[in-house]
Amino acid sequence: MTSSLVSSVTGAAQNFLDTLEPAQLEIARFAFAVEGERTNFFYTPTDHGGLSFIDMTPAQHRAALQLLATSISAGAYNTAVTVMGLENILARQESFEDFAWFDPAIRTRDPNRYFVAIFGTPESESWGWRFGGHHVSVSVTISGGQFRLHPSFLGANPAKSAGVGTNQFRPLAAEEDLGRELVRLLSPEQRSAAVLSDVAPADLVTGNRAHLVEGLRPPSPAEIWRESEPGERAAAQSNGSEAPPNPAAVYSAAPSGIRADTLNADQRDVLSALLRQYIDRVPGEVAAAELARVEAIPLPDLAFAWAGGLEVDQKHYYRIQSPGLLIEYDNTQNDANHIHTIWRDPERDFGRDLLAEHYAVAH
Repeated sequence: MTSSLVSSVTGAAQNFLDTLEPAQLEIARFAFAVEGERTNFFYTPTDHGGLSFIDMTPAQHRAALQLLATSISAGAYNTAVTVMGLENILARQESFEDFAWFDPAIRTRDPNRYFVAIFGTPESESWGWRFGGHHVSVSVTISGGQFRLHPSFLGANPAKSAGVGTNQFRPLAAEEDLGRELVRLLSPEQRSAAVLSDVAPADLVTGNRAHLVEGLRPPSPAEIWRESEPGERAAAQSNGSEAPPNPAAVYSAAPSGIRADTLNADQRDVLSALLRQYIDRVPGEVAAAELARVEAIPLPDLAFAWAGGLEVDQKHYYRIQSPGLLIEYDNTQNDANHIHTIWRDPERDFGRDLLAEHYAVAH
């Protein structure tokens, strides 16, 4: 089912590697391992690991973008490169005197500070690659001819920015609007089950953890940056939100909120549209299989949860969850103008299911 996609991605990866000089290959390539560097991912403007666009020629840069475009849907690619362009908007908006804790030798707000890492050898039985930089993180694993794109992170800062006249740039508009539409459609009784807290958590609860365990908490700044962090960075990463008053529910790795089987038809339609926003990040042939897999989840096992305000420009958070699905969204920083979204599968992140099958057969 995914053979044509696997072939295209494999060819694009090899084409990218063929453009690199030996010194660049040393930076871009990593051994393929079940855990370790391959399962690291970040969403901050830090070193994501691999070869940076800054250190590529224009032809290499183009080959890297071709690899990205081959691995995700056209809509996801358009969103990703738009998010990368937001770095120039941030650079204009921010006074760098207020960000003195950044390394002055690095242009931190930089649409070229994105990194490509190749794990293993394309065309081998199991290999993968990662594209990462500020607010874009894509992890691809290929094993046994099968394709995985988990976890998949997209963010936007600013989430909303002014264009000419009344135009606005909102790269993740539907992710925000559909989530708010769903919670507003709920009856008071339903909302009491769905809304975990009137205060949103300060960040994604799951953060950038390679594994999800019970007893979650928002990640610390040191966890979401590769470098060791000075105290100023920790302060800068805080959005000033107070702690949610219901932490046991908000910071749960288990599904919480309102069960999908208690929603009416109109509410389920909005939930389905919201799910599709995330599933459509993958190319069509994989998206169809992922959609079928999500639609097969028993409704009592699928839950939608919300935290924070219900009005536009109020800090808010939601997640959609089942044992084999986790979608998480927050818009709490920069006065609720800074979105994080992630689609992952605790059972299949980084192709762990494919690798388990492969090693069970091969060993």
